[in-house]
Amino acid sequence: MEYSPPPLFKQGAPARVKMTLFACISIALLLADARMNALKTVRQVVATVLYPLQMVALLPRDAIYGVGDYFSSLSSLEKQVRDLKQQQIASAQALQQAQLYNAENAQLRKLLDARERVPGKSLLAEILYDARDSSSRKIVLDRGIQQGVQLGLPVIDNQGVVGQVTRVFPFTSEVTLLTDKEQAIPVQVLRSGLRSVAYGRGQSGQLELRFVAAQQTDHVVVGDILITSGIDGVYPAGLAVARVTQVENNANGVFGRVVCQPLSGIQRHSQLLILMSPPELPPRPPEEEPFKPGKKNRAKEMAKEMAGAATPATAPAAPPGATPTPAQPAAVRSGAANETQTR
Repeated sequence: MEYSPPPLFKQGAPARVKMTLFACISIALLLADARMNALKTVRQVVATVLYPLQMVALLPRDAIYGVGDYFSSLSSLEKQVRDLKQQQIASAQALQQAQLYNAENAQLRKLLDARERVPGKSLLAEILYDARDSSSRKIVLDRGIQQGVQLGLPVIDNQGVVGQVTRVFPFTSEVTLLTDKEQAIPVQVLRSGLRSVAYGRGQSGQLELRFVAAQQTDHVVVGDILITSGIDGVYPAGLAVARVTQVENNANGVFGRVVCQPLSGIQRHSQLLILMSPPELPPRPPEEEPFKPGKKNRAKEMAKEMAGAATPATAPAAPPGATPTPAQPAAVRSGAANETQTR
């Protein structure tokens, strides 16, 4: 029995012969393709047949590249979103700041217009904060003794009277608002000319006209504007104070009730005007000293009374139809009688 190797391990032509043969075939194909383009059609057919296989072979690579691109694009998009959010926040802050500046500029223009209308010198001030006492209505300004602020000076804005300076410090000052319970201001109804006094109502933020006679409430209607009357010597006359919001006339009572809303806008604005020059008032007449009768004055009065009583008794009677003449002194009359006797 003969032993032969399996077909897989059968020996064929030598390897050198195979290599030489395939090298010659390759060279021939190269020359034919380069010179005559004979393999162009074959190459296209082979490329068309192998294209699906190439795409399948490239799928793992494309998947890896796609995952990398996805994560890189995701991180870049997240960074762009963060940058855009920061830009949006910065733009919103800039817009709010611009709106605030525009509002302040508009308020300052209005204050400058009000400053031109108010007589005397005025000082621009800014509200720093509200006072600590919650039971009072007070604010603190950034102007004090160093800027010439004094006690009692009125404070206004472009819409009306705000209050009065009640405490002064070197660099700040405290202003009590008109709505404080301890504040009162003389006012006058612009439409009818009725004068009264407006008192603050505390935390309600309103004013009230007290001691208005019931028959005088007909001169006040809802919507009337109250202005300063100027009779207190603190607030100049003609400044807007409040608007009437409620009028109650009690038929059984002696006085009516009038509630007003201040026109000043300290809740909306932070700049105010301090009126540095108080209103000019006419000089007061000199006070007369009380009359105190003394001995000399009494003696003079008695002498005058006696002289007045003796003069009509000693004066000669005038003839009828004669023109009355003033009484002459006694010395003149005696001298004239002596001269007549000598003659």
